[in-house]
Amino acid sequence: MANIMNSLYNMRLLDDLARQETVIRKLHPLIKFLTTVSFLTVVVSFGRYEICGLLPLFLYPVMVFTLAELPIKPILLRILLVSPFIIGIGILNPFFDHQIYLLGGREISRGWITFLSILIKSGLTVTAALLLIATTGMDRLAGALRMLKIPRIFVLQLLLTYRYISVLMEEVARTLRAYSLRAPEQKGVHRSAWGSLAGQLILRTFDRAQRIYEAMCLRGFAGEYHTGDSREIRVWDLAYLAGWVFFFAVARIYNIPMLIGSVITGVIG
Repeated sequence: MANIMNSLYNMRLLDDLARQETVIRKLHPLIKFLTTVSFLTVVVSFGRYEICGLLPLFLYPVMVFTLAELPIKPILLRILLVSPFIIGIGILNPFFDHQIYLLGGREISRGWITFLSILIKSGLTVTAALLLIATTGMDRLAGALRMLKIPRIFVLQLLLTYRYISVLMEEVARTLRAYSLRAPEQKGVHRSAWGSLAGQLILRTFDRAQRIYEAMCLRGFAGEYHTGDSREIRVWDLAYLAGWVFFFAVARIYNIPMLIGSVITGVIG
């Protein structure tokens, strides 16, 4: 029961963070979405051996964390949830790529470099996606997608699926609470009740989803989800987008760590 309630709280936490009055939240949702897409495009464009080139891109999530005043721990916990899948994808590279690469005068297998590159890229992309939701919210993000002329049905499906997960988890919590009250001395759900509880859960969630839909229709819903955010794009928004796109382009074209190292070496020499 506690795990279910914690999961429900953690899921709603990103939406709660998006309601905070911070510098990042005041930006137009479309600008934040385009900035994130630009960041993701640059990250995935790096080769599997270009680890040094990825390092300057850590500046973007650090700045967003700072300007949005977000707690680091909840975001990191969500990144750790997907880390087993990331490790599972990249862990085989050291066993198949045995070519030797010189790093700081030491020989290292290129497979390990590829594995590290996958970890860094995945960490950056997942972090950027979480930061987008935590600073924008699903409602405003859906509005930004509609401004880009994304088909209404896809945006609506994405938004309602996201909301339905919350409904499902609430019904799971209620069902388990009712079961525990009727069997206070029993730990967990007995396997003989799994089938009936699953069936009741599906029926309860369908029924509640239908009631939610009827309530939406009574409030004027006609297939288009209105976020109520009609703000216009300002000069500051465009400056934010242009600044980050310029930085991403520079980081992609030039190897900034190597340039800094060359400058420092030249000064010392």
